[in-house]
Amino acid sequence: MNSSLEKGYVPGKHPNLPPPVKTTGIMAWAKQNLFSSPMNIVLTLLSVWFLWTIIPPFFEWAAFNSIWTAGNRQECWDQMSSPGAGACWAFIENRLSLFTYGFYPTHLQWRVNLSFIMFVLALIPVLYEKMPYRKYGLIYSSIFPFIAGWLLVGGFGLEKVDTDQFGGIMLTLILGVTGISFSLPIGIILALGRQSKMPVLRILCVLFIEFIRGVPLITLLFVASTMLNYFLPPGTVFDLLLRVLIMVTLFASAYIAEVIRGGLQAIKKGQHEAGDSLGLTYWQAHRLIILPQALKISIPGIVNTFIGLYKDTTLVLIIGMLDMLGIGDASLADAQWAGLANEIYIFVALFFFISCFGMSRYSIYLEKKLHTGY
Repeated sequence: MNSSLEKGYVPGKHPNLPPPVKTTGIMAWAKQNLFSSPMNIVLTLLSVWFLWTIIPPFFEWAAFNSIWTAGNRQECWDQMSSPGAGACWAFIENRLSLFTYGFYPTHLQWRVNLSFIMFVLALIPVLYEKMPYRKYGLIYSSIFPFIAGWLLVGGFGLEKVDTDQFGGIMLTLILGVTGISFSLPIGIILALGRQSKMPVLRILCVLFIEFIRGVPLITLLFVASTMLNYFLPPGTVFDLLLRVLIMVTLFASAYIAEVIRGGLQAIKKGQHEAGDSLGLTYWQAHRLIILPQALKISIPGIVNTFIGLYKDTTLVLIIGMLDMLGIGDASLADAQWAGLANEIYIFVALFFFISCFGMSRYSIYLEKKLHTGY
């Protein structure tokens, strides 16, 4: 108090002083998180040593010594100090169109580009709540899959394209977006059906969910590609891509149903009673009270299922559909580019990491935004 009076501060009017220098900033954070105990010090030093032995050589190979323009693998290696000393990204650049469009006809690739732009526009009203006229944007988002299907496949005034020409990133996005878009509403219906008081409906939902969850996705894809035709009338043509989309969607919906069922079970009984006291019907109570809370609780599990589904789309390679990974494997069979597997798998891994990381970050954003406490 005396020192404050000597400096001319009136009691109660003393300004807030900054915290001690040693308790803030990078040094304080490092001391608290990295060097707070002997064990942490040892682990920190080992981690630094490990990263130092891995990161600089990787960047030297991937960036500093890499080659971006070449006609084949040998031309890449001729430009290096020694064969394999750097990454041959010319391979990716040479096959970029194949990686993006698969075998889609070159003169019709504008339809793929237009579909991608429309997809981005369809995402905006779904992801951003404050978008002007969001109600109409959501209507557009709901019909976008059908518009994109018409654009990509053709018909009704557009030149038809066989789906066996689909491939690369385009095929990956078709499988992932379709599975995610349709599995969520189907999963909600299955979760509600599993908790229904009608025995027949409940048993059917339980049987479907348990069967799908007990069978590997690769088995279902084999069923879609080979066995399904045996159950169709003779002469019936059922497109392979459509069969795969149905199986992938049903597979994801079973897992989504269990995630949402967990959210529904976390809702207190009083919430159901509140809906009854307001005179709401079953569907009104679930739409306005129960499901919004259950979906909020289930966000991490839902997004985790979506990410798993998105990565599982690479399994279509087993049944002869060349997605992004399939295109890469097929490209390695070319004698001109053989031996460049590292570049292929790093490129594919980077694509999936960016996509999945974006989904996970949006999940965290939603959790923080919708967190209201209890």
